[in-house]
Amino acid sequence: MSIRPNALRLTVVVGESDTWHHRPLHSEIVHRAHAAGLAGASVFHGVEGFGASSVVHTSRLLSLSEDLPVAVVIVDAEERVRPFAAEVRALVGSGLVLLDAVEVVRPEATA
Repeated sequence: MSIRPNALRLTVVVGESDTWHHRPLHSEIVHRAHAAGLAGASVFHGVEGFGASSVVHTSRLLSLSEDLPVAVVIVDAEERVRPFAAEVRALVGSGLVLLDAVEVVRPEATA
């Protein structure tokens, strides 16, 4: 699958303890992106952060926090990402869903 130079990036920021029907929410988003035929999805686990609750979550040894931030990043053509973003919005409760235009400098070659 080829990505055009001008694309859209969907970033979904949730907590690692967020779930959808007993499955980690970030995993649900990745599997839905795969099923939708999107170019790819990556999950990034944060080491520290806070959200609307203003509670700082950290991975430091002495901290008891277990709800660290997780970001799912998807880049594809706008006409593919926008409909998927609408689907994701229905899944995400207190998380953050971001869309921004990106320029793909070197698209991954496909076999």
